[in-house]
Amino acid sequence: MVVGSKVISKIAPIVQKVQAHWESQPADGIDWLELLETVLVYKLPTFTREEIQKMLNFNDISLNQTRFYQDVFGEGREEGRVEGEAAMLLRQLERKFHPLPESARQRLAAADAKTLLAWGERVLDANSLDDIWGH
Repeated sequence: MVVGSKVISKIAPIVQKVQAHWESQPADGIDWLELLETVLVYKLPTFTREEIQKMLNFNDISLNQTRFYQDVFGEGREEGRVEGEAAMLLRQLERKFHPLPESARQRLAAADAKTLLAWGERVLDANSLDDIWGH
């Protein structure tokens, strides 16, 4: 891990300063160690999070307890929910208005959760795709 050794020698003084600040002012509202770790995750994309933790001797931090993990996990879950809603609405529209034009598929793929919900509520009463889109 030659690259890791070079990285450690460059960031070790920064890490020490951050740790000293964190220990002397833990109530300043910022988790400086977590912030530093997050920055390093982005700046060292070829390293795993575990390798970065090992380099910094941050072995006591559980991944799923970090704000970074919770934010990323939450974003992924929301994206998955929107994709699922879009897929369900696509199936419903294909069944009701088969075949669907490509423009309708593109519209579904680009829609946000609120829009998909509104369109989904219109499916049962709609007589055309224009009724779905609200035209």
